[in-house]
Amino acid sequence: MLGVSMAVCRAGATASGMPLYAYIRKVYGLRHKDWLLPAPMLNIVNGGKHADSGIDVQEFMIVPTGSPTFSKSLCAASEIYHNLKKILASAGHIVSVGDEGGFAPKIRTHEQVLETIIKAIKAAGHRPGADVSIALDSAASEFYQDGKYKFEGRKLSSQELTAIYEKWARKYPVVSYEDPLSEDDWDGWKHLTDRLGKKVRVVGDDLFVTNPERLERGISTGTGNAILIKLNQIGTLTETVRVINRAHEEGYATIVSHRSGETEDAFIADLAVAVNAGAIKTGAPCRSERLAKYNQLIRIEEQLGSKAKYAGGGVFKPGK
Repeated sequence: MLGVSMAVCRAGATASGMPLYAYIRKVYGLRHKDWLLPAPMLNIVNGGKHADSGIDVQEFMIVPTGSPTFSKSLCAASEIYHNLKKILASAGHIVSVGDEGGFAPKIRTHEQVLETIIKAIKAAGHRPGADVSIALDSAASEFYQDGKYKFEGRKLSSQELTAIYEKWARKYPVVSYEDPLSEDDWDGWKHLTDRLGKKVRVVGDDLFVTNPERLERGISTGTGNAILIKLNQIGTLTETVRVINRAHEEGYATIVSHRSGETEDAFIADLAVAVNAGAIKTGAPCRSERLAKYNQLIRIEEQLGSKAKYAGGGVFKPGK
C-alpha cells in the first residue's frame, strides 16, 4: 500500500513537471511560507540491539546545529565521523560499521561514549554545543523488563533512569532523547517530559509509531514534545502527512526518519522539505543507502537557493 502511495505521488510530480518536494506541498495544501532544509541527525555510534558492544542506548547521534547551510552541516558531520574513526582505531577498537553506518566500539559506559564523541567533535575543529549537538535514541523498550530498566547492569525505575538523562543533559550538549523509556510506560514518559521537556526534545518513536491515536494520547496528557515520522509505520503518504500536520498544530516537533533496512530510495528527503519537518534522521555519512538521502537534500538546497534556509538548531528548542 505504501509503495503504491509513493508511486502515485511520484507519478503526479512527474506529470506536473514539479520537483517531488514541491508537488507534495501543493497536493496536500501545505501552507508553509518558507522552505526549510532539515538538520541531519547522524547515527555515529551504535549500541543496544544494533550492536554487541554491551551499551544499552541504541544510537548516539551528532546534529550539526550551528552550521549556516545544510551542505556545510553535512561537511562538519563527515569531518567528525572520520575523526571518530581515527580516535576509535587508535584506542584499539574495531571500526567496521553497522547497518546505519555507525561504529560499535566496546566502550564500557555511556558517559565514555559521550566523552569520545565530544573528543571527535573537538578534533574536527568544531565546538560541542555551539556548532554540534548530540541526540540519543535509547530504544528503551528493548531493555525494559518487569517494570524495570536493565541499564548498565542495574535495574532502575523510570524516575531513576530519568535522573541519569537529566545528568547527561547538564553535562553534555544533548538536545534530543528519543524513546528514553518504554513504549507503554506512559506514567514514566509523563514524568520525564515534565522534568526535561522544557530543555530538550523528548521524541516518541515506539511511543507514537506515527499513529494518530497514540499521538492524541500524548497531546492530551502532555507526554513528549516531538514525534518521529516513519512512512511505513502508518502505511500511506496521506496518513503520514495528517499525523505531521496534527503534530505541528500542537507544537510537537517532527523528525522524518529512515529505517534500518533501507534502500537507496530518497523519498523521505523530499518529504522532510515539503512538510518543513526541521530534522531528518537517516544514518551516518556512510553507505550508499544513507548518502542517497543526503545527496538529494544537497540537490534540493541547490535548486531552492535563497528561497530555503537551514533549520539548524531551531527544531531542538522546545516550544511546547
